[in-house]
Amino acid sequence: MRRMTRLRALALAATGLILTGCATTAADDVDSAWRPGYFWQSVRGHLGMLAAARPVDAVLADPALAPDLRRRLELGREIRDYASRALALPDNASYRRYADLGRPAAVWNVVAAPELSLKLKTWCFPVLGCVGYRGYFDKTEAETLAAALRAQGWEVNVYGVPAYSTLGKLPGDWFADPLLNTFLRHGEVELARLVFHELAHQVAYAADDTTFNESYATAVERLGSRQWLQQRGRADLIAETERADRRRAEFRAMTMAARERLDALYRSAASDDDKRRQKAEQLAALRAEYARWRDGEWGGDRAYDAWFESVSNAKLGVLAAYNQQVPAFEALFEREGRDWPRFHAAVKALAARPKAERDAALAALTARAGAALSPSATR
Repeated sequence: MRRMTRLRALALAATGLILTGCATTAADDVDSAWRPGYFWQSVRGHLGMLAAARPVDAVLADPALAPDLRRRLELGREIRDYASRALALPDNASYRRYADLGRPAAVWNVVAAPELSLKLKTWCFPVLGCVGYRGYFDKTEAETLAAALRAQGWEVNVYGVPAYSTLGKLPGDWFADPLLNTFLRHGEVELARLVFHELAHQVAYAADDTTFNESYATAVERLGSRQWLQQRGRADLIAETERADRRRAEFRAMTMAARERLDALYRSAASDDDKRRQKAEQLAALRAEYARWRDGEWGGDRAYDAWFESVSNAKLGVLAAYNQQVPAFEALFEREGRDWPRFHAAVKALAARPKAERDAALAALTARAGAALSPSATR
């Protein structure tokens, strides 16, 4: 028993590094790979989250449970069962317990990019490999790292995320990722997408390839939520989701096109002063393009205002990580006959290949499917 306890403690400590990472490039204390305070905040935060979790069924058995929370937890339980039954996602203890963290985000991620590059700074983790973010359970600590990186000249973005995955690597049901209050803050579609996205990370994972991992999980959430709504006959939500997805597609097309222009500029032979000047012009043009869409086709919806007001290399970099290869995975799903087990198996086979081969295969899928988007093509 004592040996098992120690093994689980070591597994939890490893998870702390997985969630937050070890820096590979900076030597200062706030970014040090083995800074004790940083290591223990990750262990403490994850352990606290697990300790707060109770089985969903036990929470629902409480007659004093608030009706709205009861409805959302029942829906979450149904979505979790559907994920394994209909989408071939893992059938395990993940997201079958519930924890209220008392805060609006599970963790806060810090992403950073140089002034004249879109390549995200990476931190390296046991098991996960190197990824383009570093997470904190405490927002103040995330902001402290962000301030230190800005002082070094990095462009930085800090954003809250409602969930994260430990990839199903820890032993025992108690260590399984719980359903969180942060999952339940929005509607049915977002809840389904969060559950499907995080479970997808347990199916296939390529070390050192954030774009592959996040694009795959994003494709699963979109395809899975669409199927979920269709099978439930929710025509109202389907129409609403399709409108929102069109707007997201237009946003992605707009920002990815700007990203490509900036990347070409940064890679050019222009002087740094010329790059800075043209960068400012391109970002101003991007904000103006957004304003035209917002005040025109989007009917004055200002949901993206804050994002565009502080647009930066860091924001554009992390956006690409979550979306760049999504069309390729959607094309792969079609190629596999919309068969979920076959699709997941094909993704796992890709994850096992060298990164250059993965990228080439996904690029070919995108080209064959004609999946490239532009704002004019989505009207």
